Amino acid sequence: MSDTVQASPDAAAQNTLVPVTVLTGFLGAGKTTLLNHILTAQHGRKYAVVVNEFGELGVDNDLVVDADEEVFEMNNGCICCTVRGDLIRILGNLMKRRAKFDGIIVETTGLADPAPVAQTFFVDEDVRGKTRLDAVVTVVDAYNVIQTLDESPEAVNQIAFADVIILNKTDLVDEVALATIESRIRSINAVARIHRAQRGDVPLSDVLDQGGFDLQRALEHAPHFLEDTSHSHEADVTSLSYEVEEPLDAARFQAWIGAVLQEQGADILRAKGILNYAGEDQRFAFQAVHMMADGGFIGPWKDGEPRVSRLVFIGRNLNRPQLRRGFESCRAK
Repeated sequence: MSDTVQASPDAAAQNTLVPVTVLTGFLGAGKTTLLNHILTAQHGRKYAVVVNEFGELGVDNDLVVDADEEVFEMNNGCICCTVRGDLIRILGNLMKRRAKFDGIIVETTGLADPAPVAQTFFVDEDVRGKTRLDAVVTVVDAYNVIQTLDESPEAVNQIAFADVIILNKTDLVDEVALATIESRIRSINAVARIHRAQRGDVPLSDVLDQGGFDLQRALEHAPHFLEDTSHSHEADVTSLSYEVEEPLDAARFQAWIGAVLQEQGADILRAKGILNYAGEDQRFAFQAVHMMADGGFIGPWKDGEPRVSRLVFIGRNLNRPQLRRGFESCRAK
């Protein structure tokens, strides 16, 4: 897929990679509370934790409970500005002690964009060869989220980018308000899974081992997650879904999506899809973070399963008719 796309490791190789969970959320949403819940729960696993605190002196590290997990702090700037060098270095050091932990959790600052974290797992070969991005988990403060979304584009980005949303502090609002909040969240990100919580107390099965960046596993968890949705808008952030029933020409799709990402990648927060290529019996999983894309075959279509290509874009300033025409033009002739 131009020179931006590389084949994903096969399923067997994926199982040997260390899972990484990116934990994000706006200031005060409850990320550290959720992190502490993960670290103290009786799950029998050990995690290495990377905590990012903006400023020369970090404080989040002191708030993390004294568990067996190792905590590594990046405090030389916002994670979205310095992430690649720092994160690549820390992950490299962690992998030298691979036997000591089962997974890695990266907690970003409340003002961070999760995209550069995710992109690290696309662009660095050493990171790709040893770890896999499991999911971006965004913690949302139910009590303050409406005002926060109205005032802070960073909060919108965090929700738009999420694979899993923990709607925290639900005890502070009533059921009517929760329904309104969930509708607002859905208008930004129609495909993320939403779990309600109080004080960050959620089943770990709702947070860890989600496979959000593994489309095969995402489909097993929610087979219809790429299907067409209501297409409502949050300011200029849109969640758009498309489907094409006819088989696609692989080269034509690769050329088209490569051009789209090159021209509009800055506005595309996430893109993901399951594609039916002409002449292929396997499903092709595609996803992108801004201008960086990844893809690979993920196994055969199931007996009786409609071989429909589905593609989702989440981003800003997206031209629905133009993207639809482009996707449809990739049909095999």
